[in-house]
Amino acid sequence: MPYGRGKRSARIILFLCVYLLHHEALDNIADLDVYLLDPMLATGGSGIDAVASLYKHGVKKIHFLCIIAAPEGVETFHKKYPEVPLYIGALDRQLNENCYICPGLGDAGDRIFGTLQ
Repeated sequence: MPYGRGKRSARIILFLCVYLLHHEALDNIADLDVYLLDPMLATGGSGIDAVASLYKHGVKKIHFLCIIAAPEGVETFHKKYPEVPLYIGALDRQLNENCYICPGLGDAGDRIFGTLQ
């Protein structure tokens, strides 16, 4: 069934971590399969917070997708939520002393969300 057509039976809804962390109106999503999108998984903190928010609202089936990740963030996320599958476009080598992914994408999150100063 093409996206956006037919009944609610498709049970797919997309969220961005930033949206989830700042939005309380997550009613009526408990029965949906949720695909959680974040451009980067660095330390794992924002992903963990977003999954916690979804669980708080009764969601049972969550998939986490990101473009790029650091091994440290993957390990932290997996320790907290081993039942949530991670789909990662590219796994970079490490985080630096500022918790930036190396070599990384260069402020990709800020560029996507328009928060680059």
